[in-house]
Amino acid sequence: MPSTWSHPPYSPHELQKVLEKKLGPEYISTRSGGGGGGKLTYVEGWKMINLANEVFGYDGWNSSIVSLTTDFMDIDQQGRVAMHVTAVVRVTLVRTGVFHEDVGNGTAENSKGKSATLDKCKKEAVTDGLKRALRAFGNIMGNCLYDKVYTRDIHKVKIPSVR
Repeated sequence: MPSTWSHPPYSPHELQKVLEKKLGPEYISTRSGGGGGGKLTYVEGWKMINLANEVFGYDGWNSSIVSLTTDFMDIDQQGRVAMHVTAVVRVTLVRTGVFHEDVGNGTAENSKGKSATLDKCKKEAVTDGLKRALRAFGNIMGNCLYDKVYTRDIHKVKIPSVR
């Protein structure tokens, strides 16, 4: 059965133009970097999924977990858990078969319980890998966040308030 694409199909040239655009401030979040490293600029996972649906169509892309590895899990004498998980995630465009893969990381330190910690780290690693794989498609998918001038200047833009 042939697939119908939910989004008006872009020509390759039109899609390239869309992917070259940079993210608006409404997509961007910041948090403090660990170890006094200043502010980190990022896009939340749910926003990135919504953006991919908008750009590629809800059925115009898919993702898959290529690998998921628990790199280490340490439990101290008080039962606190430290863990690191890596996930390789592939994002594929349905119409063309073009794909990008990248690795994501999930970490926890000083956590209670192995099961909850493993669950948190897996989700974090897969979401990170998804966002990193999507960014390889272009600026609008998050690649612009690696441009230091852009990230410095975008914080100066006021986001209109919703009333």
